[in-house]
Amino acid sequence: MKILVIYNNYAAQNKSAKFINQFKKELQTKEIDSDIIFTKNSDDAVSTVQSADFEDYDAIVSAGGDGTLFKVVNGYMNNSSVKRIPLGVIPVGTGNAFARDCGLDSRQIGDAVSAIKMGKTKKIDVGKFTTNGKEFYFINIIGLGFVTDVAKTAHRLKMFGGLSYTIGVLYHTIFLKPFPVIIEHDGIIKEREVSFIEVSNTRYTGKDFLMAPNAKIDDGLLDITLMKKSSRLTLLGGLPKIFKGDHIHMPEVESIQAKSIKIITESPKVLTPDGEIFGSTPLTIECEHQTLEFCINDIIQ
Repeated sequence: MKILVIYNNYAAQNKSAKFINQFKKELQTKEIDSDIIFTKNSDDAVSTVQSADFEDYDAIVSAGGDGTLFKVVNGYMNNSSVKRIPLGVIPVGTGNAFARDCGLDSRQIGDAVSAIKMGKTKKIDVGKFTTNGKEFYFINIIGLGFVTDVAKTAHRLKMFGGLSYTIGVLYHTIFLKPFPVIIEHDGIIKEREVSFIEVSNTRYTGKDFLMAPNAKIDDGLLDITLMKKSSRLTLLGGLPKIFKGDHIHMPEVESIQAKSIKIITESPKVLTPDGEIFGSTPLTIECEHQTLEFCINDIIQ
């Protein structure tokens, strides 16, 4: 067995680098041959996977977090190889939300390598989105509004670690300003005033946020979570509920499942696809049903 590994040494504020020796040892123990490419910048993963000859490998593996996986998936989806091979993930990033939906625990290198070696796979959905006239793909979540504002602030304050998101939440709650949106899902048009919108393929986002508790990665549907106009206290009170998924029972939260989605705002809103920060509304999203094959933990059905 031979795999191509895209390893992001800079994931989790450079903490992923300390796992490389353990990872190599696991590969050796399980007799897996590999080409390991260490990314130098955010575009390396895309270009490397896009130009790879899949005939040379049995799997492509993303070692990093959800952002690294986002880049690998986009490279994969634009690769012209006739042969299609499974994707695997080594969860050494900050959030590792997608890995969690594949039954893989954060930083459990041995289990993740075993999942690749065993070869048990699952065909999963992919979200294809168009922004500013260009197409991209996501497999975890894409958001806009309050959630994106918080992510942008946290990114600038990443030297504070986990506190960066707390600071971001408090800061943007003070300056909370809901905005009007037109959302079309499977031909149904709705007008809302919202604080944020998240469109999920997976149940989790980030490290512990159960944003879409009813989402399934292979059902052909994306789960939309709308936080409608609410007070600052209501928003702050609702945030802890996301850890258990109880926020979906709040009257201010609307949950929708759809295959095709279009979002229009009066002024452009920045997007956060799989934790990355780029693109803007207007936004169109299509769910591509069971497009990718992923290596998963044996306990996942």
